[in-house]
Amino acid sequence: MVLNTPIDMHLHLREGDMLKNVISYSAEQFAAAVIMPNLVPPVDNRERLESYKKEIEENSTDFTPLMNLFMREYTEDDLLDLVDDIFAIKLYPAGITTNSENGVKSIENIYPVLEIMQELEIPLSVHGETNGFVMDREREFGAVYKKLATDFPKLKIIMEHVGTADLLPLLDEYENLYATVTLHHLLLTLDDVAGGMLNPHYFCKPLIKTPQDRARIQEYVKKGHPKIMFGSDSAPHSIKNKVKGAAGVFSAPVILPALAEFFEGDIETFQKFISDNARANFNINVPEKRVEIVEDEWRVPLLIGDVKPMFAGKTMRYRVV
Repeated sequence: MVLNTPIDMHLHLREGDMLKNVISYSAEQFAAAVIMPNLVPPVDNRERLESYKKEIEENSTDFTPLMNLFMREYTEDDLLDLVDDIFAIKLYPAGITTNSENGVKSIENIYPVLEIMQELEIPLSVHGETNGFVMDREREFGAVYKKLATDFPKLKIIMEHVGTADLLPLLDEYENLYATVTLHHLLLTLDDVAGGMLNPHYFCKPLIKTPQDRARIQEYVKKGHPKIMFGSDSAPHSIKNKVKGAAGVFSAPVILPALAEFFEGDIETFQKFISDNARANFNINVPEKRVEIVEDEWRVPLLIGDVKPMFAGKTMRYRVV
């Protein structure tokens, strides 16, 4: 099977040696990716944006980074200067996930920024979790999505890495809400994280949840819902940091082979999920790239550098050639 211009709508590459070690797995499988800005310091100004984009481009070929800014209280002049160089602005609630300590403490504080974004047609992507009980955080954030969608009806809002079934109906209730789904929320449940021995490499934010949540997410994806797009949230951490409790699943090496198994023969819906929906919803125009997937068994490495990938040691039935 051949995919046309796969796009990862949510990718973490880190910086320095880590970026160099992991970027090829995304660049070989995707034409483009939306790059997350929660570095230290965050990507929240022109100098940081340009230097990070340059690092990505210098370490990849045939791959377009679509840059996100880290949400802060930007002025209109700030955004007028940056609008042509970014895909979206990413809202992280303060302290809710990796490197989000400088995130948003009060949604109301960024309303002036959202007004400007709506006017300039800059999308808003959101890590949607409250500070409540960890299994309820996404569901509780649904009220925030509803308020944002209502208060800013012309602002395109992406509900990132949806892991709870409760958010899915919002896609049909609000014209300006969209969603990304990860490989791990699509295929795993909390049993894979903590049902036997604790697997820290599948610990992520938001948490992977119940079989019922997974089944509902799979249903929406397999039906080809036009507002659902693939976003890996592939997030590499060293084994040392994962054991310390860092949140993130490094899925980049197995994405297209695993999705080929999931869609098994339904290339039309696979193509929509991995590219067409994103391109249509956000007018993404990047150089086309055809990626071939063949049925050929291979074994996922146990380690890539000092990072353990998703499905480490598993035999996959498809590979990218």
